Amino acid sequence: MFSILKPYIFSLDPETAHDLAIKSLKANFLPESFFSVKEEELLETNLFNQKIKNPIGLAAGFDKSAEVYNSIFKLGFGFVEVGTITPKKQLGNPKPRIFRLEKDEALINRLGFNNHGSEIVAQRISENKPQGILGINIGPNKETKNKSEDFYICLSKLYSYADYITINISSPNTEGLRDFHEENSMIKLLEGLNKLKKNKNIDKPLAIKLSPDIDEKEISNIVEIIIKYKINGVIISNTTNQNREKLLDSKKDEAGGLSGQPIKSISTNLIKKFYKELNRKITIIGVGGIDSGKSAFEKITAGADVIQLYTGMVYRGPGVVKEIKKELISILKNDKIKNISDAVGINTWPLILQELYTFRKILWAKDAN
Repeated sequence: MFSILKPYIFSLDPETAHDLAIKSLKANFLPESFFSVKEEELLETNLFNQKIKNPIGLAAGFDKSAEVYNSIFKLGFGFVEVGTITPKKQLGNPKPRIFRLEKDEALINRLGFNNHGSEIVAQRISENKPQGILGINIGPNKETKNKSEDFYICLSKLYSYADYITINISSPNTEGLRDFHEENSMIKLLEGLNKLKKNKNIDKPLAIKLSPDIDEKEISNIVEIIIKYKINGVIISNTTNQNREKLLDSKKDEAGGLSGQPIKSISTNLIKKFYKELNRKITIIGVGGIDSGKSAFEKITAGADVIQLYTGMVYRGPGVVKEIKKELISILKNDKIKNISDAVGINTWPLILQELYTFRKILWAKDAN
């Protein structure tokens, strides 16, 4: 059905199309069974010690103000992340601020954390209990000078409504936000968050969302810091404001964060590096260019415990989750992998183990014939 509607949807301004999608989800007319698949138990896994039906999550940025998360669960997602939520309501940057790069299957956005604010979101979630694992992504208001303080305000107001909280330090559209990747700034922020958690007896997991544009030599420092300050998860990665050289679309030079296919290999390579450094001490959530079972499996075998997508749904439609699940199940069965969690990080194994795994697959294929 999406293939029929896509030409009309893509004739609309991207933000108008997004608003239409939110309104459609509020109508909530499709049954959950429409998006279910057989043998989904092969995809069951855990996120922050809670069982989820599958490892596919919706990334923050779609349901910015927590308006339709329960309808999104019905699309077949294993978990949903809403936001980014700021302490106060924020209109965001001037329009136009979202651009489709159709030739590259990508988006560029410079939305600027437009959302309804923490108080309205808290009330909304309290009145509409999440029907699955819900993450809340938080960030600072644009005009706030002490951005750390805004993280503390949002954590205090929203933790009781979330299964986990994501600390967004990586949007390229909020000036100074990525400065938190610097060692001293990150330490001060995480010290403050831990102090707040202790004072308020907050026991919810914290994840930190990173930029794909970090220097390789920064990885070890970041890993050391997030382990020391007991961060529970790392999301790799946010959008990039670099890597435009090979893009084909005429809109490639628009300011903002680039997502979709051009960032796929960048985030996958970064996941591999963090996986090796973290040694499975912290949950990795992989994001960037996922639009199929194959691309999802690449992220998982690179070291992601679970994955998220957004741009893939823009280009493939709401049925993309069902298709990813079906393809993942097929891959697992063909490779004789009992559960998706058993595939995490296998492409980071030493070469000899990877060769043995490939050899076993060849033998299994011969036996099947």
